[in-house]
Amino acid sequence: MGKSFEQYQRRKLISSYFSVVLSIGLVLFLLGVLGLLVLNTNKMANHFKEQITLSVFLKDNAKEVEIDQLQKSLAMAEYTKSATYVTKEEAAENHSEEIGENFLDFLGYNPLKNSIDVNLNADFVSPLQIEEIAAELTAKNYVDEVSYDEPLVGLLSENVKRVSFWILVASAIFTFIAVLLINSSIRLSIYSKRFIIKTMQMVGATKTFIRRPFIWTNIKLGMLGALLALMVLIIALFYLDKNFPELGLFRDSSMLIGLFGSVFVLGIFISFISTYFATQRFLNLKTDELYY
Repeated sequence: MGKSFEQYQRRKLISSYFSVVLSIGLVLFLLGVLGLLVLNTNKMANHFKEQITLSVFLKDNAKEVEIDQLQKSLAMAEYTKSATYVTKEEAAENHSEEIGENFLDFLGYNPLKNSIDVNLNADFVSPLQIEEIAAELTAKNYVDEVSYDEPLVGLLSENVKRVSFWILVASAIFTFIAVLLINSSIRLSIYSKRFIIKTMQMVGATKTFIRRPFIWTNIKLGMLGALLALMVLIIALFYLDKNFPELGLFRDSSMLIGLFGSVFVLGIFISFISTYFATQRFLNLKTDELYY
């Protein structure tokens, strides 16, 4: 009978520890994802900004040396990420592939112009800066026009600011919720041992002596939960990097190390604080209050 009760208590204790580790792991994983999102918001915004193309259309009478000089000057400009010369024949071929038929057969001639497609560095993708660059290029006498998706540029700049703000707000809210969830899990774990705490206190044990094993146990659970969260987070990162290699999630190793370290330390810190205050609460309760 005694052995059966002891086994039951052990299973109950393991179940309690497992639920604490799982809840800490899930919450820290969520925080890790939010942290990754916050750290990569700027990188993702830059990626989308650098997809915007500035097309510099050249006049038919533009000399080859002028085109060559313009392409080289654009390639060397601080605002340029890449500059690609596209002949009118290549442009016609690309357009035919997009519409699914050869439009030259209907027109009988090629109305397109030679152009240089410029992808800008993200820092220069704003309505005002692109307008200045376009005006500078249009001023050249062999440039016919400069074309880009002006509404998209304005919309992208506006949405990047809005998304960044709301991600920070959501991160703050979820961090607060995460602390509450971990705190609740640990408090429930300690609640089941409130009579043991009070018994030890009644036989003369000091608060520090009583609190120490609870803190150490829950710190170890917090570490296990953090390791669980980091394992799932690393798997998620490998999946995202495989499907979206252009984001370069593993390029900034120092950022990832900082994020993983923060998640691990946060798991320990929250476990320590929650355990300290939870045990303090039961240590300060009167014996008759333990039943409520």
